[in-house]
Amino acid sequence: MPPPPARRTLENAIRRRGYERVAGVDEVGRGCLAGPVVAAAVVLDPERPIRGLRDSKLLSPAARERIYDDIVRCATAWTLASVEAGEIDRINIHNAALRAMHGAATGIAPAPDFVLVDGFPLPGLSIPQQAVVKGDRRCAVIAAASIVAKVTRDRLMRRLHRADPRYGFDRHKGYATAQHLAAIEQYGGSAAHRRSFRPFSASGRMT
Repeated sequence: MPPPPARRTLENAIRRRGYERVAGVDEVGRGCLAGPVVAAAVVLDPERPIRGLRDSKLLSPAARERIYDDIVRCATAWTLASVEAGEIDRINIHNAALRAMHGAATGIAPAPDFVLVDGFPLPGLSIPQQAVVKGDRRCAVIAAASIVAKVTRDRLMRRLHRADPRYGFDRHKGYATAQHLAAIEQYGGSAAHRRSFRPFSASGRMT
């Protein structure tokens, strides 16, 4: 039996308080050794429900792609923001994830009047917001953002693989799999790798 879908209960409660454009914001790529951290913000249309919204990690790649297509077709608005590996090294991954999510939350046009954020509140956000622990599993609009961010980042990692196939980015998407670690041991790092992350921070090996 598949896990239960994320619900619109919180989003609907916020609408009953008078907010009309409720955005969900989430990011992917926080724990990777390579590639950007990517965030998405989505405003769902109450009149166009999307079936199967769940945390992107609970969906197969084919299901994510299908639901992604439904989201970009049916959502009132959506947008993306990312922070690349070099900037992640400069400001650290936590700040990079917050920066990407802030950029997504403020990048939707027209602007949302309320933001639901997965996990952490966003510093400096002028829009009313609420952080939701495990929001990508509990809240449909955050789940939608997690799917848009995940599909977008996976596509970016496949493009990186085509440019440099040594690391197998198309399979592990930059995460620390045995295959990825073995490739780093053999080839060193690439421009896509985060120098501040282990094993680079421990060994200093970058080419």
